[in-house]
Amino acid sequence: MFRTLFLMLALLAGLIAGPHLSGQQGYVRIETANNIYEMSITTLVILFVATLAIIYFVEWGISRFLRLSNNTYSWFSRRKRVKAQKQTLKGLMKMNEGDYAKAEKLIGKNAKHSDEPILNLITAAEAAQQRGDEFSANRYLIEATELAGSDNLLVEIARTRILLQQNKLPAARSSVDSLLEMTDRNKEVLKLAVEIYTQSKAYQALDNILDLIQRAGIYNEEEFKAIQVKTENGLLDEKMNEEGVDGLLAWWEEQPRRRRQDLDLKVALIERLIDCNDHESAYEFTLEVLKKWGENTPLSPTLCTQITRLQPVDNTKLIKMIEKRVKRADEDQQCGINRALGYLYVRNNEFTKAAEAFKKVIACPKQLESNDTMMAIYIFEQAGDNATAEQIRQESLRHAMSLHHEETEKTKENPTALLEKQGENL
Repeated sequence: MFRTLFLMLALLAGLIAGPHLSGQQGYVRIETANNIYEMSITTLVILFVATLAIIYFVEWGISRFLRLSNNTYSWFSRRKRVKAQKQTLKGLMKMNEGDYAKAEKLIGKNAKHSDEPILNLITAAEAAQQRGDEFSANRYLIEATELAGSDNLLVEIARTRILLQQNKLPAARSSVDSLLEMTDRNKEVLKLAVEIYTQSKAYQALDNILDLIQRAGIYNEEEFKAIQVKTENGLLDEKMNEEGVDGLLAWWEEQPRRRRQDLDLKVALIERLIDCNDHESAYEFTLEVLKKWGENTPLSPTLCTQITRLQPVDNTKLIKMIEKRVKRADEDQQCGINRALGYLYVRNNEFTKAAEAFKKVIACPKQLESNDTMMAIYIFEQAGDNATAEQIRQESLRHAMSLHHEETEKTKENPTALLEKQGENL
């Protein structure tokens, strides 16, 4: 618009000034090497305006052509983006339906034309992995890495998750270690670390990030406690298997006060010491636990079980503590405590006292364990009460026959029941 106005003004100025200069106009002489051009000023102005008009017209034509090409390119690009967006939505729906082959095709086909190509490639990789195509999954991840760069957190998380799904634990372990160095506060990274370290039994590495996991608030209190217990028990097994009793006790002494005051963990330590045949150390720890466990606090069934396994040289102190406990225990606790007390009496060959304790154990049929009946028969026979021993034996036999009869009836009603039960046991 401005150029057209300028040309009109220039032409108008020439037309007005022309007649005024017609009586006194001079001329313009342009001389080149071989030619001489002479013209009036009016002619020069008209030629100048005409030249500008030609130049502006050519520029307008070129701009119009380029604008048309750009609009055409934009139209095709917009069409590809819209198509990619529709296919991505369809692919996500197929993925939720479990049709991973179709989902991979829809999401990965036009990934580069989508609004978030990296996300599309990652999703396509996950879909390929879900259908067991590791080659395609790795190919999509390589493309995503090329687009995002090697330091892209999202791509590295996806790579680690897929390595875990491929059951490549060493590679997944290395990848999650790198992620933790990159960011140790990301919740998804910490979740992956928990899963990978647990599966690879890297309990020391998991123990190192327990505080980070707790502060991140990824799990509720019960879930975090379960992870903590699994980690600590894993560390106990690791030290016991690699360094034996001495290494296990040395590791325990190096632990922070909070951990050494954990009574449940101390019971787990007692179990490992008994497994290593170090009954004296296990006995000392058992006395410590009983002293710190409040008299009004129910004893752990696990502790009672470990007491039945204890074989110290002198268990007098422990017997006295258990005898005091059993007098104050609730009905639900008495069975387990009497069982432990009975075993301690047997270790001292005090079968009469053991028989009294096991009478109370047998009186709780719902809390009986697999070895209770055989142990009770042995104790009563050693105590000279053969009648009670025979009675328990007969009741045990009737109970076994009753269970066998029930299984037989179920088999008649459902011929595959026995096979299903055997399959469950396998």
